[in-house]
Amino acid sequence: MGTRFAFGPLLLDARLGTLSHEGRVLPVGQRGLLILQTLLEARGEVVAKSTLMAAAWPGLVVEDSNLSVQIAALRKLLGTTSEGAQWILTVPRAGYRLVEAIAVDDAAPPVPADAAGADGGTRPSIAVLPFVNLSDDAAQEYFADGVTEDVIAALTRFRWFSVTGRNTSFVYKAKGVEPKAAARELGVRYLLAGAVRRSGDRIRISAELVDACDNRCIWAGHHDFALLEMFEVQDTIAQQVAGSIEPELLRSEAGLAARRQRSGSVTGWDLVARGSWFFHQVTGPTHLKARALFRQARQLDAGLPEAKMWLGRVDAGLVAYGWSEDADADLAEGLEAALQAVQMDEKSPYAHYALAIVSVYMDSFALAIRAAEKAVELSPGFALGHLVLGMARLFSGDAGKAVESLECGLHLNRYDPQNFIWYHVLSLAYLFSGDASEALQRAAAALKVRPTWRSAMETAAACCAALGRTDAAGQWIDQMTKLPRPSGDALQPLWRSQPRWACQMQLLLDTATG
Repeated sequence: MGTRFAFGPLLLDARLGTLSHEGRVLPVGQRGLLILQTLLEARGEVVAKSTLMAAAWPGLVVEDSNLSVQIAALRKLLGTTSEGAQWILTVPRAGYRLVEAIAVDDAAPPVPADAAGADGGTRPSIAVLPFVNLSDDAAQEYFADGVTEDVIAALTRFRWFSVTGRNTSFVYKAKGVEPKAAARELGVRYLLAGAVRRSGDRIRISAELVDACDNRCIWAGHHDFALLEMFEVQDTIAQQVAGSIEPELLRSEAGLAARRQRSGSVTGWDLVARGSWFFHQVTGPTHLKARALFRQARQLDAGLPEAKMWLGRVDAGLVAYGWSEDADADLAEGLEAALQAVQMDEKSPYAHYALAIVSVYMDSFALAIRAAEKAVELSPGFALGHLVLGMARLFSGDAGKAVESLECGLHLNRYDPQNFIWYHVLSLAYLFSGDASEALQRAAAALKVRPTWRSAMETAAACCAALGRTDAAGQWIDQMTKLPRPSGDALQPLWRSQPRWACQMQLLLDTATG
C-alpha cells in the first residue's frame, strides 16, 4: 500500500497525514484525508460509497449525506485537472473514482521534522522513545520497557493526537540518536524520552517532552513511587505521565496555530487549537472568541470531532460563568455538538467529557455521570473525565464519591488553567461530607490559582465558620465584599438540586457575618 501519492500538482502523504499543493499544505480534515487516500489506493477504479464510509467512519453508522459533504469539500479543495475536469468523479449507482492517481513512494522516506507535515495544521504527532533503565540491576530492563509500553497505550487513548506504535518506537532502544533526527525518521513533531531508576522498594520515573523542530523542552517532570505491586505501579506511572503531557501538547499546539494564523494558512485543527488558547483564559470575551473559532472550525471541516467537542465545552462554560445571553439556546447547541462528537468518535474521552459538562448545566446529572464514567473508562489518565465525574456526583448529592473523583483528577493534572473551579468544587465536596478542615485547604488552593474568585472566598468563610474560626470567616467576608459581584454562579445546578446544602451554606455565612 502506497504512503505518498502524487496527482497533478497535489501530493497526499498518508504517513504524515497531509495534503499539499505545490508544497503548500492544504486545510483538509481527517475524514477527508481518509476518503481521498482510499480513492487514491484504488488506482482509478470505482470505490463504493459503503467502502468510503467505512474508511472515514470506522465502526460508526452515518448517513450518506456525511459522505456527500466530504466529497464536495474535497472537490472544492482539489480544484480541477489540467483539462479542467473534476478530480473526483461520481459513478451513478456505484460510487466514486479518481481521474488518475500515482503512488510515488511506497517506502515513505524520512521527511524533515521542520517541513510542512510537522507544522502544517494537522493533528499533532508524538513518539515515545524507550525509557532508559538507570537501575543498578540490569535485569530490571523489562520494567523500563513495560513503563514505555504503558505510556504509549495511555497516550493513544486521548485520540486528538497520533502516537507512533510500540514496535516502531522500540527500533530506537539502546540506539543513541539525537531527538531531531529521530523525529525526522519517525515523521513526528514531538518526542517523549524518559528514564527509570529503581532502588530497593522505591522508583523514580523522569520524563521530558521535546518539540523536535527546535529541540525546545515543553515539559519535564518526575514521579516517585513506593514499589508495592509491579503491574499496578506501571499502570499508575503511565496514567500520571500521560496526564501531565497531554495538556502541555495542547498549549504547544495553540501557540503553533497562532503562528499559522498570521501566515494565512489555516485548517480546522488550527482554529480548534487557537480557540482552546482563548478558552483557557476564562473571561467572557475570550470564551466568545473561542466559540466563534470552534464554529468556524466546524464549518470548515465537518468531519473534525474536536470542533464539535470544544463547541459543547465552551457553550457549557458560557452558561456556567453567566456570560450567556441565552442559556437555553447555548446549552441546546452545546448538547447537539457534544452528541455529534460522540457519534463521530465514540472512543474519544474528550467527546464524552463535553457531553458530561453540558449535561451538568442542564441538570441532567445521571447522563453526566454516565458520560464521565465512559470518558474515564476510555482513558484512565484523562484528568477532566475524573473532574467532571466528581462535579456530577456532588451536584447529584453524593459528596463522598465526589471527593474521590476530584482528588484523582487534580492529582493527574495540577496545572490546568481552570483548576480554580475544580478546587472549589472539591472544597464543597469536603465541606458537605463533614470535613471542613480539608475543605478550607482546597478553597485556599482555588484562590491561589484565581486570587479574586469571589465564590471561593465565600466558601472559605463558610469553612472557617464551620471550624469555629469566626474572626477568620469575617475576614474572608470583608475581602469578598470588596470585589464586584460575578455575572453568574457556576454552582447554580448544585444549589437547585441540593437545597439542604444551600441552606447549610447560608447558615454558615450568617454565622460568619455575625
